[in-house]
Amino acid sequence: MRSLDPVQLGSIEQFCKAAELGSFTAAAEFLGLTPASVSRSIRRLEERLGVRLFFRSTRSVRLTPEGAIYHQECQRALEQISEAERLITGQQKVPSGLLRISVGTLYANYRLLPLIPEFTAAYPQIELELSISSRLIDFVEDGYDLAIRLGAPRDSRLIAHKLEDANVGVFATPAYLAQHGTPHTLADLEQHDCLQFIFPDSGRPMPWIFRDKQGQDIDHHFRSRLRILDDALGTLSLGCAGGGLFQLYHFIAAPAVARGELVEILKPYAGRSRQFNLLYPQNRHLSARVRAFVEFVVGRVRQDDKLQNPRALSEHQASP
Repeated sequence: MRSLDPVQLGSIEQFCKAAELGSFTAAAEFLGLTPASVSRSIRRLEERLGVRLFFRSTRSVRLTPEGAIYHQECQRALEQISEAERLITGQQKVPSGLLRISVGTLYANYRLLPLIPEFTAAYPQIELELSISSRLIDFVEDGYDLAIRLGAPRDSRLIAHKLEDANVGVFATPAYLAQHGTPHTLADLEQHDCLQFIFPDSGRPMPWIFRDKQGQDIDHHFRSRLRILDDALGTLSLGCAGGGLFQLYHFIAAPAVARGELVEILKPYAGRSRQFNLLYPQNRHLSARVRAFVEFVVGRVRQDDKLQNPRALSEHQASP
């Protein structure tokens, strides 16, 4: 294992500041050094690594692709060192800095984004970048701190922190049911337009999930003439426009059902849920801003779940 001496750590700090400011001169002024010393330090770092970290011009410098990867990981390492020093010296720090989060479209729009104003008000020194997409990410290459995803992670190097088990049901508009009739059994679904979502990375359709009267779980696989790729929000929009039957989370559908805009069908086959998790790499020290976000979101989601589920609320109040 290669060890780092104080000179090398200093070079890394200078490199990160030059990358942040886009200028050796600006980095030198910030650090109280000369531009020539910063330039020499970064050149030694490039020679040691055997890669070019910056594209240089007479007016500015910008990171090479290799430099961008190196900067991302070096910046994270420096932050972890600072965080470790604060922890062992007992110093407290207000959570601050940039927090990058990847989250799927449905969960983002109907669960997470409504909570963000409250979070940013509580933590005004945290900057947020939210990537709203269902695609798979690489935490290192893409530079995310956290992700919120459906189901257990396929990567064993990730830690999954459960947010909730979100109950699902099958819904349709009153106009659709008036025109096509109401299905009462799973076999009746063959006579209907069932809106199908295709996972963007695997290309596989998402099955509808049910539980029969005997308590047996059923994964209903089908092929539809109406398929939505990449963004599950399209399934919701098409379904609410009367385009067909669709399976949806109760926390999204409940307001529209209360307004009479949607009707839940096949209730005897309800009872299944899908699990949402917060994901982060297992070998990464969690910064104060990451811990603040995890604690806030988990607490708020579970609070909302108790308010929407009277049984869960009564059980919570009865517990010691």
